[in-house]
Amino acid sequence: MIEQQPTVVEPTPILDPGTVVSLSDAAASKLRELTKDETNPDIGLRVYVYSGGCSGFRYGMMLEDAPTPEDKVLQASGIKVYVDGQSIALLQGSEIDYVDTLMGAGFTVNNPNAVAACGCGSSFRTADDTGSPKGCSH
Repeated sequence: MIEQQPTVVEPTPILDPGTVVSLSDAAASKLRELTKDETNPDIGLRVYVYSGGCSGFRYGMMLEDAPTPEDKVLQASGIKVYVDGQSIALLQGSEIDYVDTLMGAGFTVNNPNAVAACGCGSSFRTADDTGSPKGCSH
């Protein structure tokens, strides 16, 4: 009888949280300003990607009271950032910035995975997934 060696299954590598998403100094400062009166220690920035927009994907962000069980909890510039498992790969290496110009102010995502974006600035497409383009709407 031939003795079989047990099969060793390597675990899926966990993404380094520091490389998933970072915050510019301006974004971190604005988030601290927005949450300075919050007493909840779990308050954090939820960043997510969803299907839609004229290039296939759109970004979403909001302040969140607590993470969900599906979230990866990251720390960026001392701010808690909540990212769902499906958005991690699409956001890998991204920087969230805050811009304040004559044309308006808001958070933007500088995403190295985006190979195309549309004029509205909130929609993108990756090389791996073209998404399904739709009309620009805000």
